[in-house]
Amino acid sequence: MRLGVFDDDRLGVIHKDEVLDVTEIAGVHSAGRQGPLHALIACGQLEARLTEEALRSAPRVANPRWKAPLPHPDKILGAPANYRAHVEEMGNPTTINEWGLFLKASSSVIGDGGTVELPYTDVRTDQEGELAVVIGREARHVSAGEALDYVFGYTCLLDITTRSTEDRSTRKSYDTFTPIGPYIVTKDEIADPDDLRLRCWVGDDLRQDASTSAMIFGVSQLIAYASSVMTLFPGDVIATGTPEGVGPLSDGDRIVVEIEQVGRLTATVSSNGAVPYADRPQAKV
Repeated sequence: MRLGVFDDDRLGVIHKDEVLDVTEIAGVHSAGRQGPLHALIACGQLEARLTEEALRSAPRVANPRWKAPLPHPDKILGAPANYRAHVEEMGNPTTINEWGLFLKASSSVIGDGGTVELPYTDVRTDQEGELAVVIGREARHVSAGEALDYVFGYTCLLDITTRSTEDRSTRKSYDTFTPIGPYIVTKDEIADPDDLRLRCWVGDDLRQDASTSAMIFGVSQLIAYASSVMTLFPGDVIATGTPEGVGPLSDGDRIVVEIEQVGRLTATVSSNGAVPYADRPQAKV
């Protein structure tokens, strides 16, 4: 099943090539700032509420405007240096084994078709296409063998990164730096998340083309590791890391990340409001 959020925070299901509005039948019409899909994940009632019979009565929707499926997740966890070829291109031998995980601000999330806003005129900002895992139920000290039981689904994510001097969580948490979507694919549709082709274009340039099989920590190991450190809650997002091929973004660029069986996410780039790095607030202290 493919679920997303569209228009005025309506919950949509892509079913037999049609988009259905299931907001009412899912019971999430007043979901709050985290949105209707987060509410459905948190209640754990997907199968009970969105039955085939219920879907038959759901209204059809033409030309939905997809928004971020999870606009304010409790946590976004990132997996740095999780592809060896990316480690090599960055010239730093340290991998996820040594780095551990990092947190991104949930306020950095935007949806499909959104605009990435470059913060600086003179500091490189890169695209990083990634597979994202959405947690389905509370997880703490989960083994790798049982980790996939805690997954709700998967989506596409862009981990936009400024190559400046600040801590990783700062450089990756600017508003608009985490495009997600356009929808979430439930785990039953993905036989093996560690064997998916990921591609990312900037304009006509195919910059990234790899398989998630090249990850150092696969999806199960990432969940096990994360849950050994902190409790994972329904709707939390784990960005699984980016393969080689990251590169600088410029005003007017169009980014596309496509992951087989998962979807295709787009974003544009703007330098409107960008300032010289020396003019950032912390430089004036």
